[in-house]
Amino acid sequence: MSHDITLSGDHVDLRPLEAGDAALTLAWRQGARARLLNPGAADAAEQAAWIAARPANEYNFMIQLKDGRPVGMLSLIGVNALSKHGETARFLIGDEDAVKGVPAAVEAMKLLYEFAFDRLGLQRIFGNVTSDNMLMVKWQKYLGMKEEGRMRRHHFLNGAYQDAIILGLLVDEYRETSLPRMRALIKMGQAPARAGEGDLNAHEG
Repeated sequence: MSHDITLSGDHVDLRPLEAGDAALTLAWRQGARARLLNPGAADAAEQAAWIAARPANEYNFMIQLKDGRPVGMLSLIGVNALSKHGETARFLIGDEDAVKGVPAAVEAMKLLYEFAFDRLGLQRIFGNVTSDNMLMVKWQKYLGMKEEGRMRRHHFLNGAYQDAIILGLLVDEYRETSLPRMRALIKMGQAPARAGEGDLNAHEG
């Protein structure tokens, strides 16, 4: 199910992920920058079917520049309307060259956080990062997330088992820490080096 929701920023927009994005997102998933994600679809048809089958409690977005060029993907999944929490997932900048000099990664995350906390009224968002992806862990901690735990040998990637590091963010932490830091990074026009490599949750897609 695709939600007809577009989130607009100064540098990037988040638009709904559609079946027509299958070939491009599959190419990103098969690229070197996605080496820390779980294996995805085998071909574009399987990827399109996977996109079309997303449940109603997921919000899957393409990250695109203001000129319409798609450069990445990002999701909020498992949204629980009663407990007011959701899981950030599938964060991947697929076109690294296109985002040089553009704070695409940090603004995309800011738009998703605003959507989660300000529009959906969530109290908490969380995700897991593979233990080999310490760059993402460091980046997310800088943006305000707290390390909440570790699931040992949770992912099998690249021929080896890896722990999953659990990160979480509460709504008050978002307002007090994440939002000011994101705004500052966007104003500077740059994000921490190589931000957006891998993803915040090693889910398929």
